[in-house]
Amino acid sequence: MTLDQLIIKRRDNALIKATLSGDSSAFSKLLSFYKTRVHALGMSFFKNEVDTEDFEQEVFIKAYTNLPSFRGDSSFPTWLTSIAYNTAVNAKNRRKEYLPISDEENIEDTSLSPEKNQIRKMTVLAVREAVKDLPEKFAVCVELYFFYDNSHAEISKITGLPVNTIKSHIFRAKKILREKLRSYYEE
Repeated sequence: MTLDQLIIKRRDNALIKATLSGDSSAFSKLLSFYKTRVHALGMSFFKNEVDTEDFEQEVFIKAYTNLPSFRGDSSFPTWLTSIAYNTAVNAKNRRKEYLPISDEENIEDTSLSPEKNQIRKMTVLAVREAVKDLPEKFAVCVELYFFYDNSHAEISKITGLPVNTIKSHIFRAKKILREKLRSYYEE
């Protein structure tokens, strides 16, 4: 665990303790650190702001209600993402809609020339399209691993899948992506 991760964990634990002691502003502050994460996950499933805002509220209510059961076995962001993921999957099963999580083509690297920035954007778009065509069980694992930088263990806690299954999904997804993207680069 890095020093930054340790500082964040201590901050989160202090805010959790304050919340459990009755300080509702501490919970608001805690959620402010992870609102973007929950929002991005919601947008990936619902594709619009209105449904995503409803989703966020549902996730935050569930997190607040279940906070006394947070044991600290995983980090708070992993625990919160697990609640969000399960809430989204349940809603998705009712709606049958899905959009990949990453929205990186909107991020510009100012250190690159305009031409290289355009190539980067086109590459990110090609990768997103290829990920979108993956079987959903592979796509979710790939996105959580590469786009959100979650470990295999964190993805396991979020999805409920065994770590070896996640490793297998990511391995198979990379093999499929390699083939799909090979034709993109040959063009």
